[in-house]
Parts: sequence; structure tokens; C-alpha cells
Amino acid sequence: MSVLPLVFTSGWASGINAYAVVLLFGVFGATGLTDEVPESLQRTDVLVVVGVLFVCEAVADKIPYVDSIWDTAHTVIRPVSGAVVAALLAGQSGSLPEIAAGAVGGSTALMSHLVKAGTRMAVNTSPEPFSNIAVSTAEDLGVAGIITFAIFHPLAAAIVAGGLLLLGIVIIVFLAAKIRNFRQRKTERRARRRVAATWPD
Repeated sequence: MSVLPLVFTSGWASGINAYAVVLLFGVFGATGLTDEVPESLQRTDVLVVVGVLFVCEAVADKIPYVDSIWDTAHTVIRPVSGAVVAALLAGQSGSLPEIAAGAVGGSTALMSHLVKAGTRMAVNTSPEPFSNIAVSTAEDLGVAGIITFAIFHPLAAAIVAGGLLLLGIVIIVFLAAKIRNFRQRKTERRARRRVAATWPD
């Protein structure tokens, strides 16, 4: 079977939480649940490093505005990680050229990263922190679930990941319009207040 569905799914998940993807693949490979994972992802030092980074992301990703700063810093990291993981998976499988796999994984990771970052910008317009925690937790569980599913059912997982990516793009378009309208109304209210404050009695 072609490794393309697994490459696509890993790319989507990498755009949301690249460290979780590497950690999960490494653990699944090291425990013998799958032979699709290259040995380089199963190394103890790699698992320790990504485990620490995963914890850092789990904390930073749930703090309002810190999550957006973290996303900005990972605009390059997540697509590159998606491309590298995809190329390694293709190299292990031998059913897809590594360059093609890297292009699919990297571009998919970039798209899902932009959806995630845009969603977080919208969530940060809310003053309370609970929505950030809820969204971040849902993302973490989604990545864990889809990667686990992809190990055993790669094609079905890729279809789910593709559907989630399309849904995310639609949501971002909707949220962008709502945010623009919200900011426009806020600006208009401020302008009216300034005019009222300077209007002579």
C-alpha cells in the first residue's frame, strides 16, 4: 500500500502539533505497534527532546496570546517538521519518492498550521482563558486520535484529516469576516465617543 495517506495525515497533524506527531510515531515504532516508523524517530534522545518540547507546547498553547506568539514562532518549524517526517516515512516504505512525500507533508502542515493560527487569533478576542484551554485540549486529543487511527487505517484517517482541513478553512473564512465586523463596530463606537466628548454643551 502507498504511504501517501499516512504522509498526508502526518502533515495535517504536524501543522497542529509537530512534537506530538514525532512523539507518537516514535513510541508506536519503539513498542512494535507498527513497522512503518523509521528508526531515526524511535531513538531515545529524539523521544526525550520531543517529549520536553511537547510539554512546553502543551503549556504555552493554553495561555491566551502566548499561544499566538508560539504559533508565529512555529510557522517554519511545523511545515519543516511535517516535510521531514513525511520524507522519513516515505523512505521507510519505499512506495513514494521522498521529495514528493516531503512536499505533500510540508504543504499540508503549512495549511493546517495557518488554520490553527487563525483560529487562535479569533479565540483570543474573547477575554476569558477557558476557550483557549478547550480548543488546545481538543487539538491535542485530535492529533493523538488521528495519528493512532492512521497507523491502523491510513486511508480512512487521511479522508478524515482532509475533511477537517477543509472544515478548518471554512471556519477561518467565517471567523475572519466576524472579526473584521467586530473590529469595525468597535472602531466606530470609539469614534462616536470621541465626537460626543468634544461636542460643545
